[in-house]
Amino acid sequence: MVFNEKIGEDILHVAASLEKLSEHPIAKAIVSYAASLGKTSSHPLDRAIRDAAESGKIKLFKIENFQAISGKGLEGDIIADGETKKFFFGNRALLAEKNIEISQERENKIQKIEREGKTVIILASNELLGAVAVADTLKESAAESIKLLQNLGLEVWMLTGDNERTAEAIGNQVGIKNIMAKVLPNEKSEKIKTLQANGKKVAMVGDGINDAPALTQADVGIAIGTGTDIAIESSDITLISGDPMGIYEAIKLSRSTLRNIKQNLFWAYIYNAILIPVAAGVLYPIWGVLLNPMLAGAAMALSSVSVVLNSLRLKRFKV
Repeated sequence: MVFNEKIGEDILHVAASLEKLSEHPIAKAIVSYAASLGKTSSHPLDRAIRDAAESGKIKLFKIENFQAISGKGLEGDIIADGETKKFFFGNRALLAEKNIEISQERENKIQKIEREGKTVIILASNELLGAVAVADTLKESAAESIKLLQNLGLEVWMLTGDNERTAEAIGNQVGIKNIMAKVLPNEKSEKIKTLQANGKKVAMVGDGINDAPALTQADVGIAIGTGTDIAIESSDITLISGDPMGIYEAIKLSRSTLRNIKQNLFWAYIYNAILIPVAAGVLYPIWGVLLNPMLAGAAMALSSVSVVLNSLRLKRFKV
């Protein structure tokens, strides 16, 4: 979306020039589109942009004074035709920080796109120049996995840095009603703490560098295997395939395991509570019953075998 005709298609080239120094996941979409037309940040939109830039697929400008502003966007000086000009590429918070206003007409256009579930990244200099809209590609099993988790009696929350309109649009597609939007990277762990303070046991699912503190704070951290190494290292569980159904399967398996443990403890307690007194001769004075020491030893071994056999039933676990 171009707001200033002077920049035209260069909006994508300027965006790519800034993004090549970042590591944000949205970058892949921007690069792919920019390519069809013609290392310092820790945010995953820009790895793909950087790769495409290095392969020479898109036109890039020289960047100086690059800065990635956590939860807001990027800024940098672009050098073109011997002139240096500062550009900003990010969300409304970044523009507000730089005192760049958005007219009501343009705001309405941006909001319309956001209600479609797309993330809008705005490009500006000393004025608004344009915007790039990127839509998240939902996993095919996302909606089904959310429904299954809710059927287990679990509350499902969405924790996102996107604005409310985009978050609600995505939430409606997958069936999530509890949404925390406009959450900055450093605020995610605080949101987890708030839920825990309300007496909830929290399992956090994430894949980015910014998710690592929240994954550590959660009672159970679940990392997507296709995500960053630091997220995986900060988690308790890693879903190798990256399929959301793995979350449901992991919880079902953990519940089955816990149920199995309780069964083992119960039957081991009952077994020993009955047979240990018998082996000690408690029935001998009354009925003259005395357990042979060899049989008592075999009975003790049998109690361990029964626990192992019951545990092996988990090998046949199916969701």
